[in-house]
Amino acid sequence: MRGITTLLFLLGIIGTLFAQDQPREVVARKVIGKVVPDGIMDEPVWQHIQPYSSFSQYFPSDTVKAKHDTEVYIAYDDQNLYLAAKCYSVGNDFQVQSLKRDYSFFGGDNITFVLDTYDDKTNAFMFGTNAFGVRREATISGGGRNRNDFDMSWENKWTGNSKRHDGYWVTELAIPFNSLRFSPGTAKWRFNAYRVDFQDYEITNFAHHPSQVIIADMAFMADLIFEKPLNFGGKNVSLIPYLSGGVSRDYEDVDQSKNDFTSGVGGDAKIALTSGLNLDLTVNPDFSQVEVDQQVTNLQRFEVFFPERRQFFIENADLFGGFGSGRSNPFFSRRIGISLDTTTEENVQNTILGGVRLSGKLNDRFRLGFLNMQTAAQVENDLPSFNYSVFAAEQRVFDRSNIGFILVNRQAFNPDEFDGTYDSFNRVAGVEYRLATPENLWTGKFTYHQALTEHKTKNAFSHMAFLKYQKRAFELEYFHSLIGDGFDAQVGFVPRRDIFFSSPEAEFKFYPQGDIVSNYEIGIDARLLFKLGADDDLIVPDFKLLEKGAELSFNMSLTNSSRFNAALEYEDLILLDDFDPTRVQDEDIFLPAGSKHRLTIFRMSYNSDNRKKFFYNLRPLIGSFYGGFRGGVSGRVGYRFQPYISVSVNYNYNHLDLGGNFVPADLWLVGPRFDVTFTKNLFFSSFVQFNNQAENLNINARVQWRFAPASDFFLVYTDNYLTENFDQFEVRNRALVAKVTYWINL
Repeated sequence: MRGITTLLFLLGIIGTLFAQDQPREVVARKVIGKVVPDGIMDEPVWQHIQPYSSFSQYFPSDTVKAKHDTEVYIAYDDQNLYLAAKCYSVGNDFQVQSLKRDYSFFGGDNITFVLDTYDDKTNAFMFGTNAFGVRREATISGGGRNRNDFDMSWENKWTGNSKRHDGYWVTELAIPFNSLRFSPGTAKWRFNAYRVDFQDYEITNFAHHPSQVIIADMAFMADLIFEKPLNFGGKNVSLIPYLSGGVSRDYEDVDQSKNDFTSGVGGDAKIALTSGLNLDLTVNPDFSQVEVDQQVTNLQRFEVFFPERRQFFIENADLFGGFGSGRSNPFFSRRIGISLDTTTEENVQNTILGGVRLSGKLNDRFRLGFLNMQTAAQVENDLPSFNYSVFAAEQRVFDRSNIGFILVNRQAFNPDEFDGTYDSFNRVAGVEYRLATPENLWTGKFTYHQALTEHKTKNAFSHMAFLKYQKRAFELEYFHSLIGDGFDAQVGFVPRRDIFFSSPEAEFKFYPQGDIVSNYEIGIDARLLFKLGADDDLIVPDFKLLEKGAELSFNMSLTNSSRFNAALEYEDLILLDDFDPTRVQDEDIFLPAGSKHRLTIFRMSYNSDNRKKFFYNLRPLIGSFYGGFRGGVSGRVGYRFQPYISVSVNYNYNHLDLGGNFVPADLWLVGPRFDVTFTKNLFFSSFVQFNNQAENLNINARVQWRFAPASDFFLVYTDNYLTENFDQFEVRNRALVAKVTYWINL
């Protein structure tokens, strides 16, 4: 550990030696006079402000200026920041795929503004509009270095609209300062704007980004200078109450002979304690409007990860859930509100009574978060009430790196009154160093986590190291993870324990001259997994190579927005448990523990031109699979009647023939989807999922009406059928829920 600490310190010092190009600078003019953000720009304010232009192209080439430039205007008064833009193009055939809020950046003509209000190059607010005046907002964490750094669930009150003209479109935004977080008295933020032009398909940005980083990477931004320092306007308090009612029935419960009628009342409160620190409260939270998970065909041996969709947990999720890696995460918020049915051994929903979250910045370099949630007892499963607490902190060091600390606690209330199988407490503490040099030449993460369990288990630790060196022409990565058998993180996501995993990776990038291919990449990585042997498993000796694999990949981006990928993957492994990859065989048919297998799979993928109304994604695969054969195809196909209607079908088909006593299996997962955006405030979506591996047909339909800013009415219908045979449906459960929320600013 001493050697690792020394290495991290040296890497941080080296990172500060890589200087950025001189950043662009923009000045926000303080104005007096009303600005109506209607997309017309007819206020006198705009006539006296010098616009900023000279955007650079990011795609299909990052070495030229934008073919069609953008003019950005910035102003402010005591209450609001005003942003406006004139977005020029080759004609007036501006496109958007729908009128729904929080649209995809790659889904039409739009522009996005990024505000680094603490000048920390790590966290930012993002606001965007498209050519039809539809809005989106998000927060950015982790420096915006990967797509998981975007939190599109963040929402606040602000206004904006757009107007289309011949050869350009105009947008105006008004963002209240009390919707943002910043240090009082500051006169400098960081700023960027990036835009998609669908007609000529180019992506451009104000502060130039090299194409090896994603478009919102916060290492590349301009300085935003205010004419006069900003003042914090005082405490900002918002109340978001809700009312709900519904009817449901579980047809598989023999004791339930009629419909159950339910009702609920509760809500959230958001209180800005300071300009940088926010307090969130929730009482009797209700997540009935959250869209159902997209089902998967599970052919792997371990638990499947499903992302968090509940808004209270998604906001500031990076501060709590950004620790560790996908192989060992000490805190996974979906564990809250879920418990184990002791009779069926299946996860069931558990009522959350309420919670509190304190998060934000104490100063420009220190960020903290505290989350506390209380769940109800489950008498039917003989489980007590549990309290979940998470404390997290980040201290920025050097230019863009930081040190993080986390403590997770799951505590049972009155455990002596219940006889269920559970621990009275479970805790995890950990520390991390996250490396990021000024222009992301070096990035990395180095962690150590320790589980503190009721039974004081040995080897209750987890460690990982990740280091990446990135240049325009290539990038090199190294990752390893060491997870002890006793690392029992009950509020985390740890699919495998008692392992040491190591994976070096290299990727080479090429930028051909021409009008068809923008770039292509060739990558190779190797994977080695050793069994530590501390779990007393006798199948594999201590620290024996358990799995090895390699992958060769080819990725190509075309100038028309389509993409092609191909990969050859090899894996050699030993099973530690009996396993049925199909999950549809009789109970006595399985691959035995201790058996050795080699898997070789060839995959391809093609994404069509995203601008076309007819779109599709095709992903075929073929290869050897656990001594047998696997072939299949997955993807999506659809058509858009822009901007109002989109019809699509997700599909996944696998044919598995493992030989021996295994019956050949044809696994289908088909998901038709129908979306209608009647207006910018009224939406309807319907999602059907047929999964013959799970023998389930799910129907989910949702109406959303945004009747006031940040206030909604939801009507959600859910239906599940047992489908042992495709032509035999038997209803399992059914529910209809109505919910209304209203945002009140005090």
